[in-house]
Amino acid sequence: MAKTLRIAAFFVSLSGCLLGCAYQEKCGLGECPADAKITTSVQSRLNQYPELGLPDQIDVETHDRVVYLSGFVSEGLQSRTAEQVAQGAPGVRRVVNTIAVTK
Repeated sequence: MAKTLRIAAFFVSLSGCLLGCAYQEKCGLGECPADAKITTSVQSRLNQYPELGLPDQIDVETHDRVVYLSGFVSEGLQSRTAEQVAQGAPGVRRVVNTIAVTK
């Protein structure tokens, strides 16, 4: 019985490793194509809002369909606007907003 459990545990852990390898091959060590598309879409949408442009700086990164916003803006409303704009992009599962307000 103990031997059977050890063999079952081995195969369960092996299948987890294989799933991880399949994910790595699909996405590689960098950004997944779907995440890159989301990042481009969010950046494009943010560029449509002149109040979010210079001198403010908003950086966008996407990992597993979660968009991470960081950088600096001069007003809290700009931070909330950027978050809402990012949330509206296709494929976005969640937005993590760490944009700092400088005033």
